[in-house]
Amino acid sequence: MANERETPAPDSAPQPRLLTGANVVLPTGTVRDGQIAVDGTRIAAAAPAGAEVVDVSGHWLVPGFVDIHNHGGGGASFSGTAEQILTAVRTHREHGTTTLVASTVTDEMDLLVRQAGLLSELAEQGDIAGIHFEGPFISPCRKGAHSEALLRHPEPAEVRKLIDAARGQARMLTLAAELPGGIDSVRLLAEHGVIAAIGHTDGTYEQTVEAIEAGATVATHLFNAMPALGHRAPGPVAALLEDERVTVELINDGTHLHPAALELAFHHAGADRVAFITDAMDAAGQGDGRYLLGPLEVEVSDGVARLVEGGSIAGSTLTLDRAFQRAVTVDGLSVEDTVKALSANPARLLGLFDRVGSLEPGKDADLVLLDADFAVQGVMRRGAWVVAPQLA
Repeated sequence: MANERETPAPDSAPQPRLLTGANVVLPTGTVRDGQIAVDGTRIAAAAPAGAEVVDVSGHWLVPGFVDIHNHGGGGASFSGTAEQILTAVRTHREHGTTTLVASTVTDEMDLLVRQAGLLSELAEQGDIAGIHFEGPFISPCRKGAHSEALLRHPEPAEVRKLIDAARGQARMLTLAAELPGGIDSVRLLAEHGVIAAIGHTDGTYEQTVEAIEAGATVATHLFNAMPALGHRAPGPVAALLEDERVTVELINDGTHLHPAALELAFHHAGADRVAFITDAMDAAGQGDGRYLLGPLEVEVSDGVARLVEGGSIAGSTLTLDRAFQRAVTVDGLSVEDTVKALSANPARLLGLFDRVGSLEPGKDADLVLLDADFAVQGVMRRGAWVVAPQLA
């Protein structure tokens, strides 16, 4: 993996290049012995004059990954300072995530408002693709790694505070729509172009259907932090899987989901409605030890993050390159469907598919070079190498 060796310095400026000989995954399918031309920051229809030819035979070229739910990495959190936020962003870029939405975690409202202001500045600069608020509007019954003392009802006036603080950079907000004010807040989010995501919910099937009808379009880490699927009480899982308007997030780290649950989600939702996410916290790209997730202390052991108090799973240490590799080599998904879940689907969800999410002329030159074992060998973002390939 990229973090297991010394990472070469990024390009100082994009250079025209022609990458040849790879299995290139396009929206129409995989092209064997294909090529991708890069001119400046964009993918070009043909090789620009003077382009450096890079032979990447035996490798795969896929679009840069898009993560819509990520709390941090590299020992740093998106609840931290600007420097810490950028450290986390760099960590995930080195693992192929070229577009990233920064997720917050439940905290005092004034602190979330302040953090939204900082994150919005970084979004305006292009460092992140916006903000996802996970909490504080979630169910205490399904709080997971969120501080119960800081939870509150999703009253529209409270939700509006976060939308306004984000200055147009709010992309998604996770809430338990069965709580007082929940349905009205779903409508408010939809009216403001912010994705309403159902998660950390104790809602029934019927309540979840009502939230979807009101405008909710995402299932936050499906199966996790919600009632299990039951034959008499199908709960939110059934409602979220069955509705074609809903994109379901899945954490494919081998801990959050049994392989059969992942297969169930793909079978019922279909490859066009799945978005692989990391739900990563500070320890992603790091090692075992003690960390913080918001105000809560987390112990990471054997790569699994759990709250010190109570033992609840506390996000993940996942990076999307590992999710890709597991999807193909363990779960048996096709490379093409995996690319949809890691790139195209989340890009469409964010309204960014005209720029990222696929390898097409005119789009940003965001791409990942994988070897035959689907391990990262190179990462390019907007035409510049983040991780330059070391090719024989």
